[in-house]
Amino acid sequence: MNRRRLGKTGFSITEVSLGTWQVGGKWGSAFDNANAEKIINSAIDGGVNFIDTADVYSDGESEKAVGRVVKSRSERIYVATKCGRQIRPHVAEGYTPEALRSYVEGSLKRTGLDRLDLIQLHCPPGEVYYRPEIFGLFEDLKREGKIAHLGVSVEKIDEALKASEYDNVTTVQIIFNMFRQRPAEDFFPLARQREIGIIVRVPLASGLLSGKFTAETTFGTRDHRSFNRDGSAFDKGETFSGVPFETGLQAVEELKELFSGDTALASIALRWILMFPEVTTVIPGASRPEQVVSNVGSADLPPLTQEQMDKVRKIYDTHIKPLVHTNW
Repeated sequence: MNRRRLGKTGFSITEVSLGTWQVGGKWGSAFDNANAEKIINSAIDGGVNFIDTADVYSDGESEKAVGRVVKSRSERIYVATKCGRQIRPHVAEGYTPEALRSYVEGSLKRTGLDRLDLIQLHCPPGEVYYRPEIFGLFEDLKREGKIAHLGVSVEKIDEALKASEYDNVTTVQIIFNMFRQRPAEDFFPLARQREIGIIVRVPLASGLLSGKFTAETTFGTRDHRSFNRDGSAFDKGETFSGVPFETGLQAVEELKELFSGDTALASIALRWILMFPEVTTVIPGASRPEQVVSNVGSADLPPLTQEQMDKVRKIYDTHIKPLVHTNW
């Protein structure tokens, strides 16, 4: 698999990597250590060298599984985790250097690693981006050898732009997919200019872009695709990229007509993201090893044609843009 440079970190990482929000089972189900380790090992076997996790994924169990597998392998695997979402209530006042330091140290303990390659603020409230002391803390942690680099995971483009003003912010993790196209217009040019590595999350719009859902599809009560469609638990844009489910299904049908061959729509959706050179890596999740194999294989697909790219944009402009483009 091809590798791309992760901004100012200098890390050379795989175009398709692994996100671990749902590692170990489907969203909302109990964590399964054996399944988690199979998924992570499958990713590394497939050439993946970058794994993204967070301290709140399955109450720290995801970090533990990542650490166990990475330490058992001989390959150089870059580990990124996130901190801040443990703050309850999740408000700007809860973001203090003392609290964030404790979260970083907790991640080090759970992963068993001596140093975190990348620590990311985990979608903090907008006010946090205007507090230099928060970003200064991570310079202290870097000098202490506890982290190598700092990044941010954001909900909104405005947050990405503000975070990029801090010299020690090396990466931005952002939602970008066929149903969320604005970052390419309003953030990617600045990221290129400032050498910010772009990590793309929610690449399949919570599974909508897999092309496997129908109007009759249901989700478990503990699955965010069931309880967070209106944003009642966390940012609405995290669930189906903020697109109403029925509208998304209609757009997906047109995408299926456009890409009517044997290749799965999910693979094409991942390859579409890689058409943007500013993107360093995309981090689809997986709840079983077979999904990892399919995701990794998308990097080997031929480039989309300009005609296909234009038609994807037309579908977006017609169905999706009026509903999401200015919201995030």
